[in-house]
Amino acid sequence: MKLLIREAKRADLSSIVRLHAEGDLGGHGDAWISLNNAEYEAAFDAIGRSPDNLLFVAELDGEVVGCFQLTFIPTIAGRGALVMRLGGVQVASGLRSQGIGGRMVTYAETVAKERGANSLVLSSNKRRVDAHRFYERLGFSRSHEGFRKALD
Repeated sequence: MKLLIREAKRADLSSIVRLHAEGDLGGHGDAWISLNNAEYEAAFDAIGRSPDNLLFVAELDGEVVGCFQLTFIPTIAGRGALVMRLGGVQVASGLRSQGIGGRMVTYAETVAKERGANSLVLSSNKRRVDAHRFYERLGFSRSHEGFRKALD
């Protein structure tokens, strides 16, 4: 499998949103429609302007089949540790369990180490039990309980 992992380009944006829309969990209501495009474009631009955020895609035969975002967080705890948050991990539904996600996470770990991060954190919807097994196979441990509050 000739998989290319690279930083996302604006031309990838519709594919990235479609990958998120495929997810049956999470309830984000993502859809690449004209009503929403400006919001996605603004978010893409903000990520691109931030030195602490990177957006990647996995491409197979010229088609975007996966994506993930890295956010670097300097912290006071841990003597000023740099933590990398892995988020927005998606693989096209018809291509799951073929090693694409594992290669994306390995790539993310390499980027984190290159930037000096000492840990990699992520959160996953509690109902995504297959994803939890996947992350545990890759060496992640369940270490924290997450909380979320909508700020309407």
